Parts: sequence; C-alpha cells; structure tokens
Amino acid sequence: MTTTLETKFTITSWDEQPYRELPDGSKFTRADVVLTGTGDGLDAATFEALMYYRPDGTSSYTTLTRIVGELAGRSGSFVLRGDGTFDGTAARGESTVVTGSGTGGLAGITGSAQSVSTHADYPFMPFTLRFDLG
Repeated sequence: MTTTLETKFTITSWDEQPYRELPDGSKFTRADVVLTGTGDGLDAATFEALMYYRPDGTSSYTTLTRIVGELAGRSGSFVLRGDGTFDGTAARGESTVVTGSGTGGLAGITGSAQSVSTHADYPFMPFTLRFDLG
C-alpha cells in the first residue's frame, strides 16, 4: 500500500560552486546541501546536485539524496535519484528511491518524491514522498 507524506525540510546549508564556466555565460556547478526535518519523521537529508545553468539563469539538474528518519514507525535511511529544472521562478524536482538503498527498518522501501519550491519558500523546501514499505 502506497503512503503519501507531505512535508518540508529546512535548508541548513547550501554550498554551490561552479566547476566550468563558458564564454556564453552558461556554467556547470556542484552543490552540497544539508537539510533538517520539521518534526514529522524525516530527521535529516543531504543531497548533491550537478547543475547546468543557461545564460538566462534557468537550469537543469541531477541529484542524489540520502534521507534519514522514521516512516510508519520504522527507522532507517534511503537514497533518492532525481532530476529537475529551475525556470527562473520555481525549482521542480522528481526523484525515485534507489532500489536496495533502504537501511534498517526502511530496507525494501520503494517510491518516488517531488519537490516544487520558490525563493519565497526559503529556508524551507516543500517535499512530497510517496512510498511503500512492502
């Protein structure tokens, strides 16, 4: 049975560094981000993102996220692999649970997640997780 959890994380650290800047103003960056939970079971998360920014500031990105917490009374961690875009106003990301990444009570977790956030949401990152614990 699939369960949906709508929550938000607090962005506690965002370290983004360019590693390739092109003459047209586009660039590649890598971000290392630390998130904390807001008291609903997901305690913490970290993610790394590789981003490509167009000259107009919009971007596309790929992420790997590790989440630690408790879902349906079971504690552990799991990893999400995702892709997203930033259109200049909103960042929209979709991700899926990496098969076999669940630990502890979350071993065997499957599912997907979505996040849509704007600068007005900062320092929070809205997050929706749809999961099945088997």
